[in-house]
Amino acid sequence: MANWNLRPAAPADVEPLAELRAVVMRPDLERLGRYDPHRVRQRFRDGFDPSHTWIIEVGGGFAGCVALRPAPEAHWLEHFYLAPQLQGTGIGTAVLRHLLDRSEEPGLPIRLNVLQGSPARRLYERHGFRPETEDPVDVFMVRDPGPLP
Repeated sequence: MANWNLRPAAPADVEPLAELRAVVMRPDLERLGRYDPHRVRQRFRDGFDPSHTWIIEVGGGFAGCVALRPAPEAHWLEHFYLAPQLQGTGIGTAVLRHLLDRSEEPGLPIRLNVLQGSPARRLYERHGFRPETEDPVDVFMVRDPGPLP
């Protein structure tokens, strides 16, 4: 696995991140009949909060992002995108484990949603997330507080 690090996101990161989201999510959104090139980017722009987002760098270069947004009842793991050529290399696993290890309030669950049929679901399940509810598009998952599996 390549060396990676996280750096805080800045407002100027929004466009490269919106583009990465479009690339990473396209196969799953097309499979679900929901890909819209404008909407996939705009939804990211509308929800981007650099104060809770980190840029994933590999070998000093841009490789992805992840957000962990605090809420009163849980933390929300959001916008976890890794460049396609780096998927399956162990970097996503390492980043997720790092975030779970340093969660600001370990007594709170962590929630996320993943698209139906997305291979990312297996990553989350390996780290203790379980399905809570689902609809035709999304699977909403939760990880209860506690040690990593």
